[in-house]
Amino acid sequence: MPHDFNQQVIDEFRANAGRVGGPFEGGRLILLTTTGARGGARHTTPVGYLPDGERILVIASAGGAPRHPAWYHNLVAHPHVTVETGVFDYEARAEVLTGTERDRLFARAVEADPGWAAYQAKTRRTLPVVALTSAEAGPPRFAGATPGATLTLVHDAFRRELRTIRRELAASGSLLGAQLRVNCLALCQGLDNHHAGEDRMMFPALRHRSPELAPVLDRLDEEHRRIAALLAELRRTLADPSAAPGGIRAEVERLTGELEAHLTYEEEQLIPLLDAMAG
Repeated sequence: MPHDFNQQVIDEFRANAGRVGGPFEGGRLILLTTTGARGGARHTTPVGYLPDGERILVIASAGGAPRHPAWYHNLVAHPHVTVETGVFDYEARAEVLTGTERDRLFARAVEADPGWAAYQAKTRRTLPVVALTSAEAGPPRFAGATPGATLTLVHDAFRRELRTIRRELAASGSLLGAQLRVNCLALCQGLDNHHAGEDRMMFPALRHRSPELAPVLDRLDEEHRRIAALLAELRRTLADPSAAPGGIRAEVERLTGELEAHLTYEEEQLIPLLDAMAG
């Protein structure tokens, strides 16, 4: 992509917590910062990604150009990279996948979006598939300036991912693709992790500091349990090889309704208090 276009996307991404318009609107996008293979300078590039469990995948398509993109050469030379999601930033290790693993994951990407096959058809080179795995042991670095802003960013990221998954389900026809299953499972794991963190740290701290919040926190605890049950049911449905998109859609719609009400209530009740405590 031309440098000026890239910079416009980068500026929009950073100004809007990962939300952009144009060709990336509604898609999964990260900012990938690599170290130059020759000069050692840092370079940031907007890149689409695919969820893959504890890691994410990026494909060095360059739109089907005859040569690999510069960011790919950079990470081959320097596999330590920085990932920005719009919600948090983290250091990651880049691994170029090979052999059957590369082929399997590229086929999964093509099943989800035939555009990858179109890019491959335009060039003689094999499009590289790269796995990015967090290299950080501690918590991620959140982009929010205040605790309330951070909570809103995290919630909005879940809302965006749910919208994306619902769009993918609507377009999936009668078959549930492998990548779509992975996307749903990644959402489940992300929600589990987020709520577990609140249950272990934020809610107990708030109970200790503000006992008058007990009714609010009791309700949030109960909502966490209901959402956990919905996530478990969605996982069970996804585990059925014969599961049709219609059944998954129904589970996702139930989850969406419950989760949206929960996120809204939590924001209304906790954000003013969290920001006041930090002030």
